[in-house]
Amino acid sequence: MSKLTAISPVDGRYQKQTAALSSYFSEFGLIKYRVLVEVHYFLFLADKKFFKVTPALRKALLHVVEKFSEADAEKIKTIEATTNHDVKAVEYFLKEVLDKNKASELKEWIHFGLTSQDINNTAIPLSWKEAMENTVLPSYINLQNNLYQLAKKWKKVSLLARTHGQAASPTTLGKEIMVFVERLHHQVELFTAIPYAAKFGGATGNFNAHHIAFPKKNWVSLGNEFVDDVLGLQRMQFTTQIEHYDHFAAQCDTLKRLNNILIDLSRDIWTYISMDYFKQQTKKGEVGSSAMPHKVNPIDFENAEGNLGMANAILEHLAAKLPISRLQRDLTDSTVLRNIGVPVGHITIALNSLEKGLGKLILNEEKMQADLENNWAVVAEAIQTILRREKYPNPYEALKDLTRGKNKIDKKLMHKFIDGLKVTAAVKKELKAITPHNYTGVTAEY
Repeated sequence: MSKLTAISPVDGRYQKQTAALSSYFSEFGLIKYRVLVEVHYFLFLADKKFFKVTPALRKALLHVVEKFSEADAEKIKTIEATTNHDVKAVEYFLKEVLDKNKASELKEWIHFGLTSQDINNTAIPLSWKEAMENTVLPSYINLQNNLYQLAKKWKKVSLLARTHGQAASPTTLGKEIMVFVERLHHQVELFTAIPYAAKFGGATGNFNAHHIAFPKKNWVSLGNEFVDDVLGLQRMQFTTQIEHYDHFAAQCDTLKRLNNILIDLSRDIWTYISMDYFKQQTKKGEVGSSAMPHKVNPIDFENAEGNLGMANAILEHLAAKLPISRLQRDLTDSTVLRNIGVPVGHITIALNSLEKGLGKLILNEEKMQADLENNWAVVAEAIQTILRREKYPNPYEALKDLTRGKNKIDKKLMHKFIDGLKVTAAVKKELKAITPHNYTGVTAEY
C-alpha cells in the first residue's frame, strides 16, 4: 500500500501527518499492546508466587515487549492464519518464547484463566490512553496555548461584533479568541477526569476459571491490582465478557465537544477572512484557484472543519454503539473498535491545519477600524444606558427612533442628537466621549 493506493486519506494523502498514530492504532499497534498485557500478566502471577521466573526469563519477556517489531507481529499473523483467532495467536507466540528460553513448564501460565476480552479490553484502553496522553491532548493544549498568545497579542484591537449577523456592541479581538481558549481548557479538563476503564475478569466477568483453580485467592483484589497498578487503567468491578464502554463513550463525546469548539473557531476565522479582517501570508508557487489568479483561499480552516466533521461522525457512532451489547457479549464491538484510530487521524489532520492557518493570518486593523467608524449606531446602547442612569424619560425609545433601520448613522448625527438632549453639560461630554472604537467593555484579565 502506498499514499496513492490507500483507500482512506488518513493513511494515504495525509499519511505523513498521521504516521505517529500507527504505533497505537494499527494492526501492529493492537498486537503490540496485546503482547504487553499478556507478558505483564504472566509476570504479575509470578510476582504473586504462583510460580517462579528466573531473572533471565523475565529479561527475555520484557525484551519482547520493549523491542516488539513488525517481524514479531508477522509471526503472530502467521500463527493466526492457522488458529483463526487473533488473541490465541499471541498466546502461542509467547509460548514459543518460553520454549526458546527453556521455560516450557511455564507455558500454561500464559493467558491463565483469561478470555480474549481480558486482553482486548485492557490492550485497547491502554493504547487509547497512551495515544491521548502522548499525542492528542498535547495537540489540543498546544493549539489552546497558541490561541492564548494571539489573544494577548490582539488584546487591544477593537472589533465590531456581529450578533445575528448584524452590527452589535464592539468587542476586542483578543477577548473573542479567549472565548475559544476558555472553552478548550474546560473540555480538556473534563476529558482528563474520565477514567480509562478496563475489563478483566474472565469469560463472563466473574473470575470463574481463576476461582475454580485457586479458590482461596482474592481474585477481585488481584485483578484490581493488576489493572490499576500495573497497567495504569481502572478496572470496572461488574462487567459481562466485555467492558461496558461507558467511560470510553464519554471520552468520545468530550472529543466531539472539543471538535465542535474548533469547528466554531474555524468558521469564525473563515468569516473574518471573508470580511477582510485578516489577510493570509502567501507562499511562492502556491495557487489559490485554478481559474482566478488573485485568490488566497482560507483552505486550512476549511480543511480543519471538514476533518473535524469526519472525526465527529465516527466518534458519534463509537459513543452510541459500543455501550450496547446483547446479553453477556456479542461481537459487534470488535470490528467497530478497530476503527478508533480513524477519528484520531482526522483530529490530527484538523489540528495541523488549524495551526498552519493561524500561523498565516495577517491582521488588517485598518479594515476593522473602518467598519467601526461606519457603524456609529452601535453606541446607542451606551447612550441609552447612561440616560437611564440619569433618569431621562424613555431613552431606549429615543435611541430606537434615531437608529433603527436607518441607512447611515455617523458621528455627526449622533453628536447632534446628544446636543439636543435635556441633560447637563457634563453628561453630554460623557456621552460624546463614547465611540465605536472605545466602547468595548471590560473582561476578566488574561
